[in-house]
Amino acid sequence: MLGSDSDLFDIYIEGIYNTVIVRDIEERQFRRVSKSKNSKINDIALLKMIAKYMSSVIGSPVSVRSITNYLISNGRKVSANTVDDYLNALCESFVFYPVERFDIVGKEVLKQNRKFYIVDLGLRNYILPRKNYDLGFSIENIVYFELLRRGYRVNIGKLRSTEVDFVARKNDEVVYYQVTASMVEQATFDREMRPLKSIADNYEKIVLSLDRYTRGNYEGIRVVNLIDWLLE
Repeated sequence: MLGSDSDLFDIYIEGIYNTVIVRDIEERQFRRVSKSKNSKINDIALLKMIAKYMSSVIGSPVSVRSITNYLISNGRKVSANTVDDYLNALCESFVFYPVERFDIVGKEVLKQNRKFYIVDLGLRNYILPRKNYDLGFSIENIVYFELLRRGYRVNIGKLRSTEVDFVARKNDEVVYYQVTASMVEQATFDREMRPLKSIADNYEKIVLSLDRYTRGNYEGIRVVNLIDWLLE
């Protein structure tokens, strides 16, 4: 047991990070090189730089090109193909999970501008130490993995010019989710409700929020406290 000692916790997270980033990916790469004689992942510093950037854009649309541009602007000479290889290595080691967008009207998966979520927020805190994080993106990360745990296939919902945080599908079941820290402000309430109200089908629509003041059913859209939902 680590107890409440923050130093021990940091050492524990550091060990996990270095095991996954350094040992796991290097071992995977060694096995591939043994077969193909073609090394793709040979710069751990670059791998960690990409991991740090990905930790900063959790829940935001990102492309290989945007990552490449960021690295170049920070003095790294790197190609989009190299970034793609390194990003794939981070996903294959299950540090980051890519989530593709789903066109709700056209009923098709879109391959551009995926979002990425990190397997553990504690790992994110180690990779990208900050005093403050965007609470909305953090709880969005939690909801994504809870939906996976419950057996859903999860996509980001695209509805014309708007977006639904998650489209969760399992067999014939479909549930649309919006995730927000609070629904108390009227502007936030309207913003989160608008995409769900625009969906023409009759599948379940839920807004998950940390506040308990706006719980209820609004024209068929349920507003549910996030903690209650996690404990279901």
